[in-house]
Amino acid sequence: MTLPVQYSDDQAEAWDAITELLRGAGVDLVEGTTAPAVEKAKPAVLAVMGKAGSGKTLLLAELVKSLRELGLETVSGDWESRKRGDKRTLAILAPTNKAASVLRNRGVPATTIHRIIYTPVYDPEYEKIAEWLAGEGDRPTIEGLTEEALDRAHAFYQQQPSVPGALAAAGLRGSDFITGWKRRDDPLDIGFVDESSMLDDKQMDDLREIFSTLVLFGDPAQLAPVGQSGSMVFDALPDSRKRMLDRVHRQAADSPILDLAHALGDPALQFEDFERMIEQAAARDDRVVVAQRVDAELMSRSPVLVWRNATRIRLISAFRAAHGAPEFALLPGEPLICDGVELPLKHRKKRIDLEARGLIKGAQCVFMGEGRKPGFSRLYVMGAEEPQVNAATIIKIEKPDQEEPFIPSAARMGAAFVHGAACTIHKAQGSQWSDVQVFAPDLYGAARMGRSEAGIPLWKRLAYVAITRAETRLHWVTKYRLARPAEPLGIEDLRNPEPSVLTLEAEAPE
Repeated sequence: MTLPVQYSDDQAEAWDAITELLRGAGVDLVEGTTAPAVEKAKPAVLAVMGKAGSGKTLLLAELVKSLRELGLETVSGDWESRKRGDKRTLAILAPTNKAASVLRNRGVPATTIHRIIYTPVYDPEYEKIAEWLAGEGDRPTIEGLTEEALDRAHAFYQQQPSVPGALAAAGLRGSDFITGWKRRDDPLDIGFVDESSMLDDKQMDDLREIFSTLVLFGDPAQLAPVGQSGSMVFDALPDSRKRMLDRVHRQAADSPILDLAHALGDPALQFEDFERMIEQAAARDDRVVVAQRVDAELMSRSPVLVWRNATRIRLISAFRAAHGAPEFALLPGEPLICDGVELPLKHRKKRIDLEARGLIKGAQCVFMGEGRKPGFSRLYVMGAEEPQVNAATIIKIEKPDQEEPFIPSAARMGAAFVHGAACTIHKAQGSQWSDVQVFAPDLYGAARMGRSEAGIPLWKRLAYVAITRAETRLHWVTKYRLARPAEPLGIEDLRNPEPSVLTLEAEAPE
C-alpha cells in the first residue's frame, strides 16, 4: 500500500494555487471533473520556485499523477492522435534532453520543449500502426512487416507507450516512418515546465503561443540564461503568480551536497570558509571528495565544470592527450556538446529536423564513429528517448593558445559541436550526473574578482549550480592536475541490446 504524500505548508500552498489555476482552466482536481478547454487571449501562468531539495520535483510528479488519473492525455511529442477531440491534454517539458531524462528516470513522462514545438510527420502507412497501438484503429497489414514484427511492436507499446520505440521493436528505423518535422500548428492545453530558470524570453514566447495554462518550476538561485541581464522568465510575473518553497525536506536534508548548496545562502560566507566546509564534509562522508587531480575517466561521461573558457580548453586538451587521441581525429567515446545548428534560413525544414532529433544547443552527445557519408558522424544523444543519431556534423576542437580550432568533421552545414570533456557551469544547468567534478580554482578566481549577479556574489551562484549537478558524489578539484585514465575510451556502456534503440538519420541538404 502506498502511503499518501505528506506536504509541507509551503508545498500545500503551492498545490492549492495550482489547483485553483487548473480549476479556472476547467480541470477540477478536487471534484475530479474536466470541462472542454476554452481558448484564451492570454495564457494563465504560475511559477513554483525553490532551491534544490525544496520538493519541486515531488510536487510536479504528484500533480502529473493526479491529472493522468483524471484522464488527461499526456502529449509526448513522438506521435499525436488526430482523434483527440475535446480530450484535455498535459505536456511535461524541460529545456534539454538531459533535464527531461532526469524527470523520466523519476517516472514523469517528460520531453523537451523542441519536441513539443516541432511535431513529426509520419508516413501514412506506418501511422496506421500508431493508431492501432493507441486503440484508435484495427490491426493493419503493412507490406514488408510480418505479423511477428507487429506483435513485437504491440508488446513493447504495452510496456512503454512510445510509438517510435514500438516501431523500432518491429525492426524499423526512424527514417522509415518519419518523413519530416513541422512546427506545431495546433495549440495545446496544460504545460508543466521544469528547470524554467533556464528559459530565455524567446522560448517563453513560444510556450505562451502553444499552451493556454503554464506552470513553471524553477530554482531562483541558479544562473540566469546568457543574454537575459541576470533575470529569469518568472521574475516578470506578479507576486500573486509566484509561490516559493522554502523548506528543505527530510529526504534531502541528509545529503552533504545539498547541505553545502544551502550553506551558500549565508551572506557572510567567504570562499575560504566554504572550502573548509567542503573539507569537513569530505572527512565525514564519502559523497564529498576533495581531489588534487581531475579524473580523466569521469570526464568521458560527465564534464568537469568550470567558469573560465580558457580552463575548459586546457582541460579538454589534457583529456585528449591522456587518452592518446590523435591530433586531427576523434576516438569513439569522446564526449561532445552541441553548439547549435549551422544552417541558412532557407533550410528551415532541415533545422527543425535536426533539433527535433535532440541536436539542440547544449545537448550532450558521445561520438560513436564516422557516419556513412563524408562529414557525417554517428552520435549518442545523452538523455534522448531515441539516442542514436547519424547526422551531418561540424565538430570543432579548440586548442590552448590557438585562435582557430581543428575540425575533424566538416559537413558543409549541419549540427555544430565542441568537445564535451569540460564545460562551463552555465552550460551545465539543467543536467545532472552521478559524479560531478567542480574545478575549484576557477571559482576562487571568480571570488577574487568580486563580481555579483542580481545582488549575489557570482562565485556563490556558480558554486551552487555546479555542486547541485551531482546526484551521488561531488568531487571538489583543487589543483591544475589531471590523473591519467586506467581504461581506454570506449562506447560499450552506450550499446543497448534492446530493440528500443532507434537509429535516426538526419542528412544535410545537398
